Amino acid sequence: MSEAFSTMVFLTLSGGLQDAYTYCVRGQVFANAQTGNIVLMSQRAFAGDLAGVLRYLIPLLAFALGVFAAEMVRRRCQEISRLHWRQMVVLAEIGLLLGVGFLPSSWDAPANALVSFTCAMQVQAFRKVNGSAYASTMCIGNLRSGVDAFCAYWDTRDRTALRKAGRYFAVILIFALGAGFGGVASQLWGTGAIWASCLLLAVSFLLMFRQEIQAEADC
Repeated sequence: MSEAFSTMVFLTLSGGLQDAYTYCVRGQVFANAQTGNIVLMSQRAFAGDLAGVLRYLIPLLAFALGVFAAEMVRRRCQEISRLHWRQMVVLAEIGLLLGVGFLPSSWDAPANALVSFTCAMQVQAFRKVNGSAYASTMCIGNLRSGVDAFCAYWDTRDRTALRKAGRYFAVILIFALGAGFGGVASQLWGTGAIWASCLLLAVSFLLMFRQEIQAEADC
């Protein structure tokens, strides 16, 4: 249920929106693109700007903690709840991001940390679409995999490889759409723009329920 294309669409839209939100509203910090944060943090470090280092180090550490938290949810809750553990991760994301929307601009550092934490939980929990590995909160791996699959099609004319490449390029396009919408929403709604991400995640949560019910009916 977590690998369906429809679920991926809303997760990826949310991932793009979150990155645009933290960059546009929360002091030009990336929620997902930790490589960008490392580059900016290193520049601040060489410039002797300790405050600037912390500005980018905090979301980086929060991202690492988010991966750890998602893995602990998987290990501890896989068999003890009516909810699938991935649905529990999505609920946690929604709750945290709802709180982020209430934080004023003077609290940008904790806001960025919370968004990075939720992004990491998502990327750790949702790693496949239709059986292919992907990331719903960043693009570099999807771009590499898409081009790799297209090369396989070019060499073999295997339609399966072409469809796989198409899925990866679709993920990138959907992420870009989410980021674009996030930029517009940030201009319109300011710190509350992150609540649009909550709505997208809620749709993913409900889609997983529907797919599970259909699977049980088929059995």
